[in-house]
Amino acid sequence: MRHFNLLNFQHIILYVFPTLIFIVMFGLALAFSHLKSDDAEERKKKIIYRFPEGIEDRDAPFPLFMTLTIAGTVIWVFFYILGTGWLGVKI
Repeated sequence: MRHFNLLNFQHIILYVFPTLIFIVMFGLALAFSHLKSDDAEERKKKIIYRFPEGIEDRDAPFPLFMTLTIAGTVIWVFFYILGTGWLGVKI
């Protein structure tokens, strides 16, 4: 049994919100494969470099899902550190 009931609530919030955000981002990833630009189709087809193992390198657009995942992680870490410091909880 914990001494502080608020700590249980904080852990639930820290588990639920990132999970909900991930579910929404995963839905967006299924809906949109990448950020579309004028030359997106050409960049996906044009081969820039061929590696000796037969791997082809392309300058394809960066996937929207990866952009949102990286940005969400950075934002979550920032607010986690800020919230932990503001509440005075020792990590």
